[in-house]
Amino acid sequence: MDIRGLRYFTEVVRRQSFTRAAEALYVTQPTISKMVRQLEDELGMPLLIREGRSFRLTDAGRVAFERGQDVLAAMQRLNNELADLTALERGELVVGVPPMIGAIFFAPVVSAFHARYPKVELKLMEDGATAVENAVRSGQLEIGVAVLPVDETVFDHFGFVSDRLCLVAPSGSRWKGLASVALTDIADEPLILYPEDFTLSHRVADAYRRDGLTMKVAERSGHWDFIVALVAARLGVALLPERITRRIDRSLFDIVPLNDAELVWHLGLIWRRDTYLSHATRAWIDITREMLAPAEDDEHSHTGD
Repeated sequence: MDIRGLRYFTEVVRRQSFTRAAEALYVTQPTISKMVRQLEDELGMPLLIREGRSFRLTDAGRVAFERGQDVLAAMQRLNNELADLTALERGELVVGVPPMIGAIFFAPVVSAFHARYPKVELKLMEDGATAVENAVRSGQLEIGVAVLPVDETVFDHFGFVSDRLCLVAPSGSRWKGLASVALTDIADEPLILYPEDFTLSHRVADAYRRDGLTMKVAERSGHWDFIVALVAARLGVALLPERITRRIDRSLFDIVPLNDAELVWHLGLIWRRDTYLSHATRAWIDITREMLAPAEDDEHSHTGD
């Protein structure tokens, strides 16, 4: 079986789009389509039922997707162990990072990693924290950044930031000068929120439901600078982690801490407890520990080294 074709197929199914799979794999969409058809020819049965721009899995496709992930994870472990024989003189490391945090936290980590291991190709896979967690769980990724807490029976992790959320509103709002706000204070406001598959989006929605409130989402974006631009355009207000609000021009916005102990932006590196970690991944963990001080109140930080 062509492993590359299997990888392309699973990525198409995972992302529910040939276009998004092509973008993630840095290949053209015709290449993806060709490789999937070749895989179907090799297996002797269709895996996808194509319906215009969408598709659905056949019974064979569901089996190929489920078992294919196991095969790809096993191949990745084999490649990692073989690459270790060269003591980081070559190889590749893919780290899952939510797009909202890459520039804020990981630019110095990436720089330090390149300086120490220039022959290791480092790739950052940008995706929401939920998608990153699922990719690490399935073995597609060895390591990534997720919103904590995570299932400690599955993952080892260490936290590096724990931030409260803050209301971001256009300057001159009715919240200007307040020490804090509650969700009930902004319940009637249109909200500029993260994409629905972002963990923090789920947490905010859960908090609204907890308080018996109806969330009114005006727009969604996974990029904090665009969220801020939409707030500046007076399309709504936003709830952003305090660390991110430090990058915002406070002369243009009112920034007020949210008084909600349950809504905390708690980030950490995660990796599976029960799997082999390549030397490159261990090196990334070590450098991240050096460059990013653990969150001061990270009582749940846990590693199983």
